[in-house]
Amino acid sequence: MRIDLHTHSTASDGTDTPAELVRNAAAAGLDVVALTDHDTTRGHAEAVAALPAGLTLVTGAELSCRVEGVSLHMLAYLFDPDEPALLAERELVRDDRVPRAQGMVAKLNGLGVPVTWEQVRRIAGDGSVGRPHVATALVELGVVPTVSDAFTPEWLADGGRAYVEKHETDPFEAIRLVKAAGGVTVFAHPGASKRGRTVPEATIAELAAAGLDGIEVDHMDHDPDTRARLRGLAQELGLLVTGSSDYHGSRKTCVLGEYTTDPEVYGEITRRATGAFPVPGTGGA
Repeated sequence: MRIDLHTHSTASDGTDTPAELVRNAAAAGLDVVALTDHDTTRGHAEAVAALPAGLTLVTGAELSCRVEGVSLHMLAYLFDPDEPALLAERELVRDDRVPRAQGMVAKLNGLGVPVTWEQVRRIAGDGSVGRPHVATALVELGVVPTVSDAFTPEWLADGGRAYVEKHETDPFEAIRLVKAAGGVTVFAHPGASKRGRTVPEATIAELAAAGLDGIEVDHMDHDPDTRARLRGLAQELGLLVTGSSDYHGSRKTCVLGEYTTDPEVYGEITRRATGAFPVPGTGGA
């Protein structure tokens, strides 16, 4: 089985619609794909409706969190999307995305970059607006060559010249909320140091004690030494190890199935989940 547990669609900051994403996942030879848009489950229904035969969909989301001044992303799988407390927290995070993006536009204007809110809103379309959309605007204007080049201290990285904070969930609270909604939690790309400061291993141990299920080890932003270190940490803490592409369509260079999750780990995730269940494809539209 080929299992990719971290992808994004136009419901957040990917460039494939949810329907296109599942069709592309099947074409890439995947057996299981998780749709984990940022702080939203809005793309799930379209993905289910278009799900090709032979492909299983894991519903999820990537939750924006912050601890000790460090941003982190928490992958949540197979939770009840209508559970009131978790839904309210996701909406709080999403509602803060617009003023945050507008603030980044204002900071960029102050730095002499002629980006406009209308441009960013056009790029985001119906998705939850975020930094990648602002970064894409910088690419369109020729300020940086790629989206990744916008995530530097010079521009949009945490603490960068045009960075603006937003509401982010305490990860211990995120774990509690996801568990209460019957879901499973995996810390996304915990060693991605090129994105900014990373969470100390001591804090990861505290998250594990609080109920964290796993960490994403095999990821494009982890070099071999980082993957080896994280794999050892996961073994020490009794955490599941996942691998994923973090696919964003044409917005990033990663491809579907670039990294995958062991079938036994996937099986354990599905066994632990009680809020929702994987959806087998029967041949979508």
